[in-house]
Amino acid sequence: MKKNWFVYPYIVWMIIFIVAPLLLLLFYSFTTTTDEGIKFTLEHLRRLWDPIYFSVFLRSINLALISTAICLLIGYPVAVILASKEYSSNKIMTLLFVIPMWMNFLLRTYAWMTLLEKNSPINVILNLLHLPPLQILYTDKAVVLGMVYNFLPFMVLPIYSVLMKMDKSIIEAAEDLGGNYFVVLRKIIIPLSVPGIMSGITMVFMPAVTTFIISRLLGGGHYMLIGNLIEQQFLVAGDWNFGSAISFALMIIILISMSIMHKYDKEYEGGAIW
Repeated sequence: MKKNWFVYPYIVWMIIFIVAPLLLLLFYSFTTTTDEGIKFTLEHLRRLWDPIYFSVFLRSINLALISTAICLLIGYPVAVILASKEYSSNKIMTLLFVIPMWMNFLLRTYAWMTLLEKNSPINVILNLLHLPPLQILYTDKAVVLGMVYNFLPFMVLPIYSVLMKMDKSIIEAAEDLGGNYFVVLRKIIIPLSVPGIMSGITMVFMPAVTTFIISRLLGGGHYMLIGNLIEQQFLVAGDWNFGSAISFALMIIILISMSIMHKYDKEYEGGAIW
């Protein structure tokens, strides 16, 4: 049954909301408006190498990498614990883990502002225990904390999905051959879960490097990231050409990171032994 016409609405949707915006992005990135009309230029991309803007790129990538690494260190053990529970239990635990994500992203970030402020409940408890107050609001630590909290499920769920599909008989065979838990984890579980790890890294790194709400609220505007710079160019400076050039450069960075992750994902597909 040939029903290719079902695809046409999706093609129209993609053209309007994906292809057309990308073409506009490319148009603004490589053109400029002068008295003589619209001209092709690479000036907007060259401006990215200005130390002011280049430092924003480096800061964004650095904080995104730190957040991704922390999410991996926290998320992998959580995914292993969730996958090791009985079927009836892990569904409840997974639901409890995901429920906070049902709340609006902006509200969750505002909640952290309340928890990290000077008179927050955390500092009240620390004061009762005669401990120094927590003063990380409007610092890069608060930005990383906000990223980890908001994007941690994007690391846990892909790894958890892969671990749940893992053939348990392989682990049982390894244990029967005398392998202890750490040997089985290093030789069997981690290699077989590499596709989930790569997916989690990609899903955390991409929103972390493009975020602007977290850095604006928890960083107090002191830690401008790429997302904040793009927003500023479009909404404040009105420089759509330079804003598009920054977006184009960011898109290239994301595509490169995705290709690297895809390469390792394919390399370890099927479970290479480390």
